[in-house]
Amino acid sequence: MRFRTLREIQENLFNGTISVQEIVEHYLKQIEKRKSLNAFIEVWAEEALVKSREIQERIKTGTAGKLAGMVIGIKDNICYSNHGVSASSKILSNFKSLYNSTVVERLLKEDAIIIGRLNCDEFAMGSSNETSFYGPALNPVDETRVPGGSSGGGASAVAAGLCLAALGSDTGGSIRQPASLTGIVGFKPSYGVVSRHGLIAYASSFDQIGPMTNTVEDARLITELISGPDEFDSTAKQDKLDFTKKFTNKPKIAYLKEAVENDSVNPEISARVKAFIEDLRGRGFVVEGVSFPYLQYMVPTYYVLTTAEASSNLARFDGINFGYRSQDAVGIDDVYTKSRTEGFGKEVKRRILLGTFVLSAGYFDAYYGTAQRVRQLLRQKTREIFSEYQLLISPTCTDGAFRFGEKSDDPISMYMQDIFTVHAPLVGCPSVSIPLDKLSDNEMPYGIQFTAGEYADSELLNFVETL
Repeated sequence: MRFRTLREIQENLFNGTISVQEIVEHYLKQIEKRKSLNAFIEVWAEEALVKSREIQERIKTGTAGKLAGMVIGIKDNICYSNHGVSASSKILSNFKSLYNSTVVERLLKEDAIIIGRLNCDEFAMGSSNETSFYGPALNPVDETRVPGGSSGGGASAVAAGLCLAALGSDTGGSIRQPASLTGIVGFKPSYGVVSRHGLIAYASSFDQIGPMTNTVEDARLITELISGPDEFDSTAKQDKLDFTKKFTNKPKIAYLKEAVENDSVNPEISARVKAFIEDLRGRGFVVEGVSFPYLQYMVPTYYVLTTAEASSNLARFDGINFGYRSQDAVGIDDVYTKSRTEGFGKEVKRRILLGTFVLSAGYFDAYYGTAQRVRQLLRQKTREIFSEYQLLISPTCTDGAFRFGEKSDDPISMYMQDIFTVHAPLVGCPSVSIPLDKLSDNEMPYGIQFTAGEYADSELLNFVETL
């Protein structure tokens, strides 16, 4: 029993050939069978089984929600009342959430079954899942390779069939990059389309929750149901998008020259993307190359701004209010210093220090202020492109999944994993990675990325679903 879509599951549920409990039991067996992947930090098996029986009764009475039969995992930075949430960090180990995030509320309302919390890079900072306090999740295609990050556990779980879908968060590519490296669909909505209430913040002006699925159809459905205005998030869009909307005319498509014709991209990926572009042209689409002269500035701008926001957001984790407290601390200053030193991992400390530096007196305008001005320039240039074209194509990543330890000692090399994915969060646009092919030498999957203008989430997904 390997279902790839909710449509398949519900067809079998509603004609009585399978029960919700059997579906949950199947996924629990798969999680146990492939526990070496370390995709789940915690599995809520008994609770999922109880919930399955409740939903089965609602199916019988015709009152089940739109996600009945969907077994989903949530990234370990999304709050679920009375359930553990730690952002895969020692500093929040053994912490239980006091409330539900908005996305969890909306999933439960539609009868999704949340089966567990998924491994991720600590505080969503990483591109390989190697910074997790619980150890890395593994790539199910080749367990010697990374699943990507920071939503690596979600990508691994969906690709391995441990759950039908996962919710991740995307700050600079943390849904789309692991989706590409594991061969699944990953969607980052426009900023504000999905509420951030109950998401442990990394960088508040970038973070977006989104789905990781086997199909675009399921990604669209999940996004539709978790999106919409929210009184608990002032940055949430105040009106709900219409997810039936499609492009009124055949969309004019651009591809990013600096991405497709880039020497740092695996030549096989570059050639395959070019072949995909030719195929679109053969189907009657206008596809033209556009230049984006600021590509080299995107990763530096992203890291200046996100580390600054992380420095502010992570100040609350101090060993005083909640979370880990050092046992060796003597006096208040020692509690702060030792708790944070012992509680945060190496990469998180690196980003906090970098963020604190760029916000410090004497450097604020040179770094943070400049980065904000560059961000505005990137927005303007992107809007220019989308005034002429409806879609922008690029490879999702420069290569397939790399081996563990290959980049972990070189932060710059690791940060460059985000070179094509940081664009959308910097400017607030929706972006989706879909599987494209596998590399011939190692059979590792890779994806192609489609980005659309702000709030064209529905048009983007409905178009990509037809490919």
